[in-house]
Amino acid sequence: MLWDYRLARQAFKNLKRFPKKEQERIFLVLEEMKADPFSGDIKLMQGEENLYRRRKGNYRIYFRPHQTQHVLDISLIERRSS
Repeated sequence: MLWDYRLARQAFKNLKRFPKKEQERIFLVLEEMKADPFSGDIKLMQGEENLYRRRKGNYRIYFRPHQTQHVLDISLIERRSS
């Protein structure tokens, strides 16, 4: 069964600030997550209940899965820099 996702306002605002090419890359990752949200570089965040982080290059996607509804709430998308 495919999952769906909902972008929080902050995640959407951050996504709009990224370069177009990076936006497309992130949307590809989000589409991959619809098939299997727990594949790839996934980590359960300590100190948070049911909050996961998916890493793709310099970008981090933070989400909470809702198993019964098959919905991912994307709370934040951010770029990590060194």
